[in-house]
Amino acid sequence: MATIEIDELRCKGCGLCTLACSRKLIVMGEIINKHGYVTARFTRCEQCTGCALCAEICPDVAITVFK
Repeated sequence: MATIEIDELRCKGCGLCTLACSRKLIVMGEIINKHGYVTARFTRCEQCTGCALCAEICPDVAITVFK
């Protein structure tokens, strides 16, 4: 089992990580960070395989994958 951490201060809400996750474990949340962006949110961590596609596609380097 793997997990990811999304840095809400770095996330600009582009949504690319939601498209990259084939298991649809990342969704756009409802929280607005201090820069005014709606940030991504990780769900259902027990289903994450740790493929790291979300981290690779993130232009803001806001995602860290832990295997």
